[in-house]
Amino acid sequence: MIDLSDLRARPDAYKTAAKHKHINVDIDAFLALDAKRRALVPDVETMRKRQNEASKTMPGLKGAEKEALLQEMKILSSALKAKESELEAIEGDWQAQQFLLPQLPHSSVPVGKDETENVEASRWGNPDTWLGDSPPKAPRDHVALAEALDILDIARGVNIAGARSYVLKGAGALLHQAVLRFTIDHLVAKGWTLFQPPYLARYECFQGTGFFPGPDQANIYAVGGQTGRGGPIEPDDLHLIGTSEVSVCSYHAGETLPTDALPTRYAGYSPCFRREAGTYGKDTHGLYRIHQFEKVEQVVLCEADEGKAMAMFEEIRTNAEEVLRALKLPYRVLTICTGDMGKGKVFMQDIETWMPSRKSYGETHSCSYLGDFQARRLNITYKDADGKKRFVHTLNNTCIASPRILIPILEMYQNADGSITIPEVLRPYMGGRERIEKI
Repeated sequence: MIDLSDLRARPDAYKTAAKHKHINVDIDAFLALDAKRRALVPDVETMRKRQNEASKTMPGLKGAEKEALLQEMKILSSALKAKESELEAIEGDWQAQQFLLPQLPHSSVPVGKDETENVEASRWGNPDTWLGDSPPKAPRDHVALAEALDILDIARGVNIAGARSYVLKGAGALLHQAVLRFTIDHLVAKGWTLFQPPYLARYECFQGTGFFPGPDQANIYAVGGQTGRGGPIEPDDLHLIGTSEVSVCSYHAGETLPTDALPTRYAGYSPCFRREAGTYGKDTHGLYRIHQFEKVEQVVLCEADEGKAMAMFEEIRTNAEEVLRALKLPYRVLTICTGDMGKGKVFMQDIETWMPSRKSYGETHSCSYLGDFQARRLNITYKDADGKKRFVHTLNNTCIASPRILIPILEMYQNADGSITIPEVLRPYMGGRERIEKI
């Protein structure tokens, strides 16, 4: 949700943002509706005030005075009912259209039509360097490697839960837990507060963080409704989260925070669930695009200061880069263009990690600054130095998501004999073990 006073002051900037972000919203139509509502609200409030005054005066009146006031109130009541009906008729549409309005992108964001026009900002590591003990002559992809080592079973996962499902087992499950735990410890050592948030959230939380309404809604699993076999059950308006951003960002919904509590540094760890609607036939091999994964998500609430927010953006992106560098995985940072960044984003960068089997970099992290877009929806405020209430600004970034990150780990650390060298920083989380070999 955006600042409507800013929209009224410079509508052309929002028209440009909607065009560049491919958001189908009629700014002029909304402003016309907004003007109509703004004219109606004071009329309704004035009439209600007059009604309240009359109700207080009425008991003290008699005779003609009382009769005159009764007649006045009869006319006023009818007129108020008509005005209230008119206001009610446009209020829902006015509110719904606000959820379609785009946040203005940062001035440094490249204008582009889609992901093909994102701009590479930096690169680290050499994709041609194998990280294992003995480079393979015929490198295999992560599925072939993991299934040969009996640490991944996709066939049985699909049998249990359908397409895009999997089972990690043995050293595969331990490696998955190791990379998550290493990342958690990395953030906690820096003073971040670890969250184990609810994996279910109400509609308002998804709406507050910008996932509802809109195309993202198709990727969220709803809980309740039709069971499929046992008949209907009572809907409970809960949904499985696709990122702990939803739960952790909603943690302070409706609160006014003290300034000295900002910025927050929250590390949300949770399973994540996504339907991957609209991606059938795309990235279906192995562990790249799956329905269930686990993620350590950084969530920041800070003062409404773009300079401070961009400094926090650098911090949370750097935290993720430090994890990849500790794992020695080559990666690149992309600055996301307007056509690929989404409605609520002010500035956004992705980190893509080198994946040999794809012969390219694959997205593993997404870092976003949303200004006050989420805070307005969630009503999260703070008091500035002058005692004035202001909406916080929010940011988030993946610090690690697994098992997708296992793709480059397994492929980059494979050995000629089919074993996997365990990255040195993960060995303490695997009992000091140095290699994954077939038992």
